[in-house]
Amino acid sequence: MAGRSRLIRFFFSFPYVTSSLIWERTPRSTPLRFLTLLLAQCSTFKHISQAHSFMLSRGLDQDNLLLSKFIHVCSALGFKDYARMLFEGKRSPDVYLYNTMIRSLAQSDSARDAILLFNRIQAMGFRPDTYSFPFVLKAVARLSVFEVGTGIHGLVFRLGLISDIPISTALVHMYSSCRLINDARHLFDEMHHRDVVLWNAMIAGYVKFGDVDNARALFDEMPERNVISWTSVIAGYTQMNRADEAIAVFRRMQLEDSIEPDEIALLSALSACAQLGAQDLGKWIHGFIDKRRLRRTIPLMNALIDMYAKSGNIWKAFEVFESMKNRSIITWTTMISGFALHGLGDEASDLFGRMEREKIQPNDITFVAILSACSHIGDVELGRRFFNCMKSNYHVEPQIEHYGCMIDILGRAGCLKEARDLVKDMPFNPNAAIWGSLLSAARIQADIELGEEALEHLMEIEPQNSGNYSILSNIYAANNKWVDAGKLRKVMKDRGVEKAPGGSSIELNGRVHEFTSRDGGHPSFEKIYEVLNEANEHMKVIGYLMH
Repeated sequence: MAGRSRLIRFFFSFPYVTSSLIWERTPRSTPLRFLTLLLAQCSTFKHISQAHSFMLSRGLDQDNLLLSKFIHVCSALGFKDYARMLFEGKRSPDVYLYNTMIRSLAQSDSARDAILLFNRIQAMGFRPDTYSFPFVLKAVARLSVFEVGTGIHGLVFRLGLISDIPISTALVHMYSSCRLINDARHLFDEMHHRDVVLWNAMIAGYVKFGDVDNARALFDEMPERNVISWTSVIAGYTQMNRADEAIAVFRRMQLEDSIEPDEIALLSALSACAQLGAQDLGKWIHGFIDKRRLRRTIPLMNALIDMYAKSGNIWKAFEVFESMKNRSIITWTTMISGFALHGLGDEASDLFGRMEREKIQPNDITFVAILSACSHIGDVELGRRFFNCMKSNYHVEPQIEHYGCMIDILGRAGCLKEARDLVKDMPFNPNAAIWGSLLSAARIQADIELGEEALEHLMEIEPQNSGNYSILSNIYAANNKWVDAGKLRKVMKDRGVEKAPGGSSIELNGRVHEFTSRDGGHPSFEKIYEVLNEANEHMKVIGYLMH
């Protein structure tokens, strides 16, 4: 910061000379280079004000190109109101200056103003150019106002700019953001010349729409791919909880194109590893992060903690946590969640206390994590303390997730009356998670009345969830209510509810294998059952010898 201030003072150390003597006799590129160097050192509003004074004293603010450069930097630093004031004060802005201001507004909460400013271009007698359209279409996409977008599309067509790839790419992005994915694809198919950016825009549109199969089909057709192409498909599979396919594409990227994964690809791959418990690949990614010196990237380190925790290696997760010099609230929350997942409630509580001592403000997700930890260790009093201090100590308003955690704590501990009272008193309508917690509590306590009440509500919220019926059936069985259990199975049959098959996965030699009951589709199916039969016979022999 001190170096920047010294450089800015250096600019102002020049004796003032009339602009007609010095600036008008220099090539136009000289003031631009001079101002660019000056603006590159700006980081505060004081710096911006000094740079503006420098321009005013030398008449540089009358040059639209130089003023555009200043407005762009001013907006990028967050001083958008100041930039807008300078623009509005300009008597004769050109299209270039309009584009700069539209670009600034389109990427902020003032996107609507960007559209209004675009409309002013034509009203002022100018013609939008190839930069105007991509900038304003970003504003349209941000606001999802497809009626405005289709009007701009028509203008692009009338001006004969529809074959311009950056404009068409912006249109594809706009239609995708407005969830008009078929319109986006129609426009994409009409383009005779496509670059990798346009392909990526269409793939990203499918991913955003949740249609990862079409995204993958388009990806496979691409004549050339870059890291964004691969990352979009990997992220798409991960978002749709198709972790095995995400990992398969990640591995294919390493083998085929020799493209190094970027941070987003690594984050998506780590998320997929966490979903499947694929620790071997997660360890490889960890090594890659260390090798590329990416350890300062907090989101990546957070993803590593999550991956190790969900893959069963909680102490490796804690090792990563302790190795971090800088941590965000997400880091602390992820580690607390990891401890909760492994039933290490005391460790989660200790970490929460450490976070408090380091003056880190917990958020609503942190409280979900710590309440979940209290549920795992069955500590009702600790759960009550955390729940009650949320609002009073940290000004975090309890949401339905927090009520759900507290109801789960009470239910597991057998405090059914208190749990039901909390459901009645909370300012939300109970959702499936709330009734599910009560149903689970009813199973633990063999409470038929509560189980029937909970299932009655769950049948309305998620009628096809077979697990809910199974829990009540187990409650009936625990109370020797076999007739009621039979009636419940009939209800399931009449409603067409099928019991979801059980599933499991295992990682072997870096590859994740998934198995589902009643599924004989695995290529090693016969060999697996041959080994299982041998193990079964071996167990019978051992049992016979032991008796």
